[in-house]
Amino acid sequence: MSTAIRPVSPPPGVEHPSLVPALLLADSLSGDPAGGEARPGGPVRRSVRDWLVDGVLFVVAVLFGLLVVAEAWSRPDPPTDGLLFLDLVVGSLGCVALWGRRRWPVGVALLLALIGTFSDMAGAAVLITLFTVAVHRPWRTVALVAALNAAAAGVYVFLRPDPDLPVPVVGALLVVLTAAVVAWGMFVRARRQLVHSLRERAVRAEEEQRLRVDQARQLERTRIAREMHDVLAHRLSLLSMHAGALEFRPDAPPAEVARAAGVVRASARQALEDLREVVGVLRDTAETGAERPQPTLSDVPALIEENRRAGLRVRAEYRVADLASAPASVGRTAYRVVQEGLTNARKHAPGAVATVTVTGGPGDGVTVCVANPAGLGQEPDVALPGAGTGLVGLLERVGLAGGHLEHGWTADSDFRLRVWLPWAADGAAA
Repeated sequence: MSTAIRPVSPPPGVEHPSLVPALLLADSLSGDPAGGEARPGGPVRRSVRDWLVDGVLFVVAVLFGLLVVAEAWSRPDPPTDGLLFLDLVVGSLGCVALWGRRRWPVGVALLLALIGTFSDMAGAAVLITLFTVAVHRPWRTVALVAALNAAAAGVYVFLRPDPDLPVPVVGALLVVLTAAVVAWGMFVRARRQLVHSLRERAVRAEEEQRLRVDQARQLERTRIAREMHDVLAHRLSLLSMHAGALEFRPDAPPAEVARAAGVVRASARQALEDLREVVGVLRDTAETGAERPQPTLSDVPALIEENRRAGLRVRAEYRVADLASAPASVGRTAYRVVQEGLTNARKHAPGAVATVTVTGGPGDGVTVCVANPAGLGQEPDVALPGAGTGLVGLLERVGLAGGHLEHGWTADSDFRLRVWLPWAADGAAA
């Protein structure tokens, strides 16, 4: 049962596949730079380069064999006519067998070693097949074939001695020639393996770079989503609260309606500004390498005042000597905690008084507590939308900062969000 010859598609990056050995392309695709016996998919189709090389080697083997046979026939004591005829016929068949050396290198090498015991015509063909085995087969197989070729050379010297050179000299020359061909073939094999390993390393590096880019893109998307939740949920909850007041109090005094409409307009504009900043995070980071300004602990009072102006009743207490002295990472996380706590108070406890307490200092850490009772007024018909991921995002933020978070209802029926963040004694972030 014959095996179909399969074509090989060149891997990406090979500009001239016709000038590359087809077997080397197949090795790079199958991950077998050694060119072992078992090759998935069967033999491969020769490339243009393979046809040219095989043709040149066949011509060289035939011409060299004819020159050697002619030299032996012109000697004063030539071999018999029968031996010369047998040498020409069998040696020519051995040269023709070179066309199968790529598919059956070991078999062709053993056949030519047998022919080389008496044939001058097949001398070059024997060395070519030995070189092929040294390139494409493991060293154990190469050593076995080389030993058989050395034994065949000893038989040749015994059957057809040279009248001008002693037998030991001829034998030594044949052994040295065999060793040189094997060494050359092993060198080519090692070079191909090196090229293959370098190519694999380059492909692996490209794949790892692609994975790193994908991971960075995913992390950046997560960061943007977190920023959008923290910033826009705060702004849009203010806007929704005042819009709801206008909806449920259509008979309110014109001054109060105008004030609420102004707050809605200002909140909507600020939400658009925040959205522009958040969406521009990736572009700003990629182009300038700088992050947009982030809030700190000293910005918490301004955040609370903003909520008070928007109608949320907040009682704040600061027990930190200097809010601005807090590390940037700690202050940013504390700011987001207060922002999320006030946003949840507006959503789930309308009319209630929220209490914000910030305590701590260097060495003791910062404790942020946002508490509010249940809502006092009537709940709106439509609740404010939420993804339910605010506390999850805060938990991740606090965990990355090295702190811990607690939330839930207390014995006094207050919902409390309490976060502790580390603050090193030297003022550096933990």
